[in-house]
Parts: sequence; C-alpha cells; structure tokens
Amino acid sequence: MTRNKVPLAYLPSDAARKTTYKKRMKGLAKKVSELTILCGIEACAIVFSPYESNPKVWPNSRGAQQVIARFQNAPAPDEKRNLNQESFARQRIAKINAQLEKQREENCKKVTKLAVFQCAEGKSMGDEMIVDLDDIDRLTQENISKIKNKMDEFI
Repeated sequence: MTRNKVPLAYLPSDAARKTTYKKRMKGLAKKVSELTILCGIEACAIVFSPYESNPKVWPNSRGAQQVIARFQNAPAPDEKRNLNQESFARQRIAKINAQLEKQREENCKKVTKLAVFQCAEGKSMGDEMIVDLDDIDRLTQENISKIKNKMDEFI
C-alpha cells in the first residue's frame, strides 16, 4: 500500500503535530547518519523543539561541538564565488555596460563604413546618418594599417 502525500501546512491538532515531529525527527537523524556514512563527511543536527526542554543533538553534543568548531575555524570562503545579491547585481551591470560600450563602438564603425561607401558611390548620406569626421579618420587609419600589414605579409 502506498503512502499519500502529506500537504505541507501547519497541523492544527497538537497530538498530530507532536507525533509528526517525532517521526520526522527520526527520519532527519537517519538522513544525517546516512550522509555522514555514504559521503564520508562530518555532519551534525541540532533541533530545538517546543515539546522538549533540551534541544535534540545528533550524533551527540561532543560530536556536534567538534563539527561546529571545525566550521568556525574554516577559512573564509572565496569572495569571488561567494556573492551576495547586491555584489552579483553590480558585477552583472558592469559586465553588461562593457558589452554595451563594445556594441556601440561596433555600430559606430558600421555606420561610418556605410557612410564612407555611400559617399564613394556618390550617394547622399541623408539626415539619418550623421557621422563624425574623427570616426571617418579613425576608420581610414585602421584600414590603411590593415592594408600595410597585408602588404608586409606578401613581401
């Protein structure tokens, strides 16, 4: 016989809550035990309950203290990999701004090339194409240097 899925909601009955707590606590201790055995790691579980005066500690309080001490003595995690929401957003914004600037430069080069080719063919650039003479000069110098490099390769 299969079990029915229990909806995750607050149990109104005090007795049902207490029995569920005991069953789930056994299951949690078993899972932590399996995790330590199967993966060969140190783990502990500390659960505070309104049903008991002392917290439940697994495997025992000495083992939990050792795990906690090891955790506290561990080196700080790498800042690059451990980001909070704000620093992640700042890094992402900086990266996107750099991509945007690169795309703007590429677009500017393409518009300038188009304007130069249209002028070379004797066509009017129109009002929508406003090109700076410095951009045309930069594009021309880049193309001249590329041509010189190609000529040097052949010679």
